[in-house]
Amino acid sequence: MKDDETRLLNAAREMLSQAYAPYSGYRVGAAVSGSSGKIYAGCNVENASFSLTCCAERVAVFKAISAGENKIVCAAVVVESGDLVAPCGPCRQVLNEFGEDMTLLLSGADGTVERTPLSKLLPSSFGPRHVLATMKSQHRSQDED
Repeated sequence: MKDDETRLLNAAREMLSQAYAPYSGYRVGAAVSGSSGKIYAGCNVENASFSLTCCAERVAVFKAISAGENKIVCAAVVVESGDLVAPCGPCRQVLNEFGEDMTLLLSGADGTVERTPLSKLLPSSFGPRHVLATMKSQHRSQDED
């Protein structure tokens, strides 16, 4: 494993102790590396109104974007208990927004790490390129009028 991947996984593991999971007890830590090489880590934050819960992956991405990153190149997701787990659907979509070609490092409680491309978990994804293509097409149509 590369040094930068080890640092990313360690940052995600450190976030497990910060997770706010009083309802499920299921702690998740995540970390992303931006194109600058900086690492941004996050944990899951549950809410009594479950739909307002925010996953660790999205917390990490939002921290990166808030700090000025515009591309995520790698993401690590670790869980405190059980087998390794892949990001949920909404997290996959958010990750795709900022790096459809990124690598994911998934780690379970036993420390096993699986490396996978995001594209494998979100095939035929919908992303910025689709919206931008539509916007360009609409703009051309308006110019022709």
